[in-house]
Amino acid sequence: MDNCITVVGLDVHKDSIVAAVLPSTANRPTETIQIENQPKAVEKLIRRLTQRGPAEFVYEAGPCGYAMQRHLTQMGHRCVVIAPGLIPVRPGDRVKTDRRDAEKLAKLYRAGELTPIHIPTRR
Repeated sequence: MDNCITVVGLDVHKDSIVAAVLPSTANRPTETIQIENQPKAVEKLIRRLTQRGPAEFVYEAGPCGYAMQRHLTQMGHRCVVIAPGLIPVRPGDRVKTDRRDAEKLAKLYRAGELTPIHIPTRR
């Protein structure tokens, strides 16, 4: 991954998405945004986040499938999906919130500590 790319961790749910924005110059996410899980809202957010430069997106595989990955890829952006079992967990770190999950994904991905899964092709 290029050092001057903004990493955006996404916590994707059926009705909402939380995005944690981690610019290349920051040690921690500089903003956390919640939007509706609707194509128009996603496109508006992505346009805003990529105005100043390229971004890569990362989210955890779940019941929403690969629609987000396919949508972002169609828009011309790199988006990887991580298997939940492959995300490192610190002992005692049991508090889960959408914001924390999105921030954790962004930080771990930029640090190279996450392994993307293969996205199956559509039939």
